[in-house]
Amino acid sequence: MQSAVSIKDLKIAYGDHSVIEKMSIDIAPREFLVLLGPSGCGKSTLLNAIAGLQDITAGEIWISGKNVSWEEPKDRGIGMVFQSYALYPRMSVRKNLSFGLRVAGLPKTEIEARVARTAALLHLDKLLDRRPAELSGGQRQRVAIGRALVREVDVFLFDEPLSNLDAKLRNELRVEIKKLHQNLGNTMIYVTHDQVEALTLADRIAIMRDGVIQQLASPAEIYHRPANLFVAGFIGAPAMNFIEGRIERGNGSPVFLSNGLAVDLSGYSFQAASDGPATLGFRPDHLVLDGAASRLPTIPGHVSVVEPMGSEAVLWFDWAGQSLSLRLMGEVTLQPGDTVAPGVDIAKASLFGADGSRL
Repeated sequence: MQSAVSIKDLKIAYGDHSVIEKMSIDIAPREFLVLLGPSGCGKSTLLNAIAGLQDITAGEIWISGKNVSWEEPKDRGIGMVFQSYALYPRMSVRKNLSFGLRVAGLPKTEIEARVARTAALLHLDKLLDRRPAELSGGQRQRVAIGRALVREVDVFLFDEPLSNLDAKLRNELRVEIKKLHQNLGNTMIYVTHDQVEALTLADRIAIMRDGVIQQLASPAEIYHRPANLFVAGFIGAPAMNFIEGRIERGNGSPVFLSNGLAVDLSGYSFQAASDGPATLGFRPDHLVLDGAASRLPTIPGHVSVVEPMGSEAVLWFDWAGQSLSLRLMGEVTLQPGDTVAPGVDIAKASLFGADGSRL
């Protein structure tokens, strides 16, 4: 099957400073791909290169089977939504939506039909005669999204479109974008630094660091089987717990040892294993409060902080001089100073070698 977007050996550099080096990635038709990573990792640079707003140093960019590496943005068959709304303040919503189509010279009847379809899809029907100053932030962002949708292209690019909105509006628009993708079925590439957006929206996530994709996989794969320490620590709130130690095999099953803690690794699915330094990682929701009753290896400690969050709580406890977190559902009666012995389910844990790669 032909890719909707294909990046081949892409390089982007400013003089001697390389931002992206030899990147290749194929994005399938109808796929929702999220580019996720910290500020400065190259995700927006990559998106701008796909859009034609950023010159590339080497490599190729293909969209819908056409090499567009040096095409103008208007000739690439893409629609783009920016972080800022970038609406024309003196134009009504209707004119903002139709502006690009009028410039392109489309027939008036076609423009009216596209604007009507898009307005209905984004619930802007009753706002068409208002100006941007008369709209809320969420409504303005809907208009910005609509201005891309009226182009009726195969590929849409989103550059952190929700980052200027408050938490409630972000949640509402995130759901709308998800529905939009399900209804339209277009290919969407979405840049964000917000892991919640990435995990809830994406078919696949590309986690980037210093211009390199660290892992490209489904949200579930990235959450449960991170490829390396960076991915494991970047995804998850609270972040994954890490314990430094070493693996020793002896005459039986491999065992992870650290500060008196001994965890039998026979239930862990290794990709590779040998004796030596290692890091054990486990998410707060992969710990069981009463480890002994569950017959799991326990990590005894004292509660330091309890964070109630309504239907759940995050409990922080001290073990061997470091703070670890445990997610609990329902009401929590534990108090700071209480003794706990959570159990770690090794089948759900992650092990990383001395180089940071998953074992």
